This record gives sequence, C-alpha cells and structure tokens, in this order.
Amino acid sequence: MRVAIGLAAATLLAACGGGESGDNITAGPPAAPVSGAPAPAGTQWVDKVEQTAEGGFRMGNPDAPIKLIEYGSRTCGHCAAFANTGTEGLKKYVATGKVSFEFRDFLLNPIDLGAALLGQCAGPGPFFAIMDQMYAEQANILKNAPGQDDPFAKQVEAMPPQQRTVAIAERFGYLAFVQERGVPEAQARACLADPAKTAALVKSNEDAAKQYSIPGTPTFILNGKVLENTGTWPQVEAALKAAGA
Repeated sequence: MRVAIGLAAATLLAACGGGESGDNITAGPPAAPVSGAPAPAGTQWVDKVEQTAEGGFRMGNPDAPIKLIEYGSRTCGHCAAFANTGTEGLKKYVATGKVSFEFRDFLLNPIDLGAALLGQCAGPGPFFAIMDQMYAEQANILKNAPGQDDPFAKQVEAMPPQQRTVAIAERFGYLAFVQERGVPEAQARACLADPAKTAALVKSNEDAAKQYSIPGTPTFILNGKVLENTGTWPQVEAALKAAGA
C-alpha cells in the first residue's frame, strides 16, 4: 500500500466531518424500549472489549440489541470532539447491556495509519483508554506536522511503505505516546512494521467504503444502517433513544 504523504494540516482533515452535515437526525420513528442483559457476575459491560472479525474493537454486551459502530479517524477533529464530549455518556448506555459500541479505524491520511496500528497494538484491554487519550491529546500531537519547507515530507516519500509509517509515527510522537502507556518499544515497532496488520486495516477501509459509502468521519452505523447527518454526541444519543435504548 502506498499512501500520498499529504502532511499539511489543511490537507489532513479534508475528509473529516463529512458524516455530520446538517442538524437533522435520520433515525426513524421511536422504537419500543429494549431490554439489556446484566453483565457476568463481578464484571461490567464497559470493561468487556473484544476485537471483531471486521477489525474493529467492540465494547459491551456482544449480544446487545442495539449495536453502534463508529468509523473514525484519529486525526479528525470532529472525531476527537465526539470522543471528548460523548465517551462518558455512551458508556452509561453500554453499561446497561442494551448497547454495544464498536470503533473501526478509518484512514484519511498516512498519519492515521501509524496512529491506528499503534492504537491497536496493545490489544483489546487498553484499546479504548488509549484511543480516548489520543483524541484528548490530538491538538498537541498534530502540532508536530512539518512546515511547508520542512525536508521531512520529501524524505519519507523516498522510503519503503512500512519504513515511512514508522518515520511518520515517530515524527508525530505516536510511538512515544504508546510507550508512555505501557506498550514496549519493541512491540510498538513490530506493530508498525507488520505488513499483515497494515493490509488488514486497508482492506477493512475498502470494505467499509463499499458497504456503507463512508462520506467522512465520524460515520455512525446503528444496527446496520448509516445514521445520516449525525456526528455529535447529542445527535447520536437521540438516535440511540429512538432505537429503544
């Protein structure tokens, strides 16, 4: 896979926010309230995280009657806004056993590739904590973008794909970021250099584009259907309530 470098901040976020144009929520008529199952004894649904066959990470009751999926970019400001304002509210719905939440990385640029590989590197347990912290620090991370005359962009263009991914992740600080959160450097570098993991991410993006025609990030899928004009937490919460949560 070869991704155009596109490191200027304005280029980076060009497709960010495409899923939330307008103010109306297309969620259909209100559904009857659904029932949730209690978590196994001594556990909480918000602590149950599994990687799915589609390459996402799902939090909550795998048999929840309401299944919410987000396709998000780790460099997208709208995705960060959703995470920063909606995470705690969303967890309250997940805790009931009525709602499961799955996050699937969607790549808008080459920075997303390294960030996603590293964000998934530690596995299911710390996945959402690391992701939320990446979003909380997004503005500071993106300050590391090279300027117009910085030779870095030309340097990485000449690198092989996996080496390029490592270099970008180092430049933006994602490698150090996950190390500070318990991922050993050797493990992090192995995740960045793994062509199979990269290919899996690319394929999941291609499949999503074909299945859902992802208009931008964040895009939300509720019980198999794209939520139109929905990208903020109040809009998503209204859709969950309309579905019976």
